[in-house]
Amino acid sequence: MTLTANSSNGPTRREFLYQLTGTIAACTSVAWITETRAAGTASKPDLIDTITRTVLWPGRREGYSWFHPRVCMIPGPQNPLALMTTQKITGSDYYHAVHCSVSSDLGKSWTEPEPIPRLGRRTVSDTVQEGVCDVVPDYHPLTRTVLAIGHNVWYRNGRLMSPQRRRFPVYVVRRQDGTWSEKRILEWIDNTSFSIYTCGCGQRVTLSDDNLIIPFSLGFDGRNDRVVVSALCTFDGNEIRMIKIGNELTNKTKRGLLEPSMISFNRRYYMTIRAEDNRGYVCSSDDGLHWSPPQPWRWLDGSPLSMSTTQQHWLVHNEGLFLVYTRKAEANINVFRWRAPLYIAAVDVESLRLIKETERIVLPLIGDGIRDAGNVARMGNFHTTNATADESWVTVGECLPGKSFTGDTLLARIHWSRPKAM
Repeated sequence: MTLTANSSNGPTRREFLYQLTGTIAACTSVAWITETRAAGTASKPDLIDTITRTVLWPGRREGYSWFHPRVCMIPGPQNPLALMTTQKITGSDYYHAVHCSVSSDLGKSWTEPEPIPRLGRRTVSDTVQEGVCDVVPDYHPLTRTVLAIGHNVWYRNGRLMSPQRRRFPVYVVRRQDGTWSEKRILEWIDNTSFSIYTCGCGQRVTLSDDNLIIPFSLGFDGRNDRVVVSALCTFDGNEIRMIKIGNELTNKTKRGLLEPSMISFNRRYYMTIRAEDNRGYVCSSDDGLHWSPPQPWRWLDGSPLSMSTTQQHWLVHNEGLFLVYTRKAEANINVFRWRAPLYIAAVDVESLRLIKETERIVLPLIGDGIRDAGNVARMGNFHTTNATADESWVTVGECLPGKSFTGDTLLARIHWSRPKAM
């Protein structure tokens, strides 16, 4: 089934009906596809032509959720190979072994997810296990490897341990022959002691010399708020080494600044950051290390977006920069942290504000976010991928806590009206 409809800022008629009734029979089928056509902006024709949506794994029907689906593209002689890391979730932040799935036909079909050998659970005692979560894979051109970075997490008696033991980034490398390396700890540059330092869920930048700039969130013993920094690192296909650390970014509200994601666009760097004061934050940098003071995401007219402790991610076209995000809206007022629907809008890079006229729904809210919000799937843990010159992807695993944390795994294709440089 394919639906084409005109859309400006709001949902299509079909999406409105999904939100109103909370039913969509096709959600139980991997063939679910919808499509929306974007309107033009006031300044120039919109770069987003259509958005099509597909269910990759029907977890609502089959009783599971492949969560945290994150994709990178490995160049090939014809089509690139799409590689996804993902893991099942069966409780609040309760994740199972990290798996890998690949697609050789640009995401039309995917292999059955298989566990990555070094990213499973480690039994520490009769009651305690150490796992890995929030993994993000990226292709590294110089070494022709995939670098997958996440962080450790602690469980006790089948639940997330509270308080957590020390947490730190871990990574594995997929070699050219498809085998995976041993798990390594991404070591900090000095002997600073953290309760947690992590780059989980975040976008990082590979430089032209194949070095990396990685954004981190840092937590300190005896201090509630975390700070954000970025680090210049080398990677030789086997090991990551830190070289230099940038300035600290702070926000004293609750847990401070979390889950930063960064991108490079037109010789400048941009970072978007999750926070806990009903805002998301953005800043920019000339070198990817020294950042301007974070400012809340706003529309061009200066009005702020209401965002509730949820990550945002970038998509880049050589003609424009875009943000994918969640926010408070009339239709999701009672949805947990407003984590549905997923939106996309163009960024005005001069003011670091969003252009409201370009906002589209990437993945619609399914259900009634006002009267039956407990049955609305949350989509706050998503990922973005530049797949080809013609399209970019947003992938997410739905989460329905009231239904044993089941949900569909979704892929939205953003079809560009003009090809982008790759």
